[in-house]
Amino acid sequence: MTKTLQQIITIGEAISHPVRLKLLYLLSERERYIYDLAKDLDLSRQVIQLHLKRLEKAGFVESDLRLEDNDNRAKKFYKLKEFDVDICLKDLDEIFS
Repeated sequence: MTKTLQQIITIGEAISHPVRLKLLYLLSERERYIYDLAKDLDLSRQVIQLHLKRLEKAGFVESDLRLEDNDNRAKKFYKLKEFDVDICLKDLDEIFS
């Protein structure tokens, strides 16, 4: 499938930051709650949320909102989606020719 210029840019931006690469690595082990990711990376939940949104938009991760039984709070969990990153000359030729 040929990618659009916007798709290539979105993928490139998503994997262009070291924190996002670390998030991909952590999520490859298992799904995680955003608070745990923030704790593991020693960053605020807000910062982690911004990075995860970028990864989700690019199709690398997906989220699931769950209601906890013991305290009736909603918690957002993230997990890695199956992905393969490739850009070929055919993609660029389709875009620029």
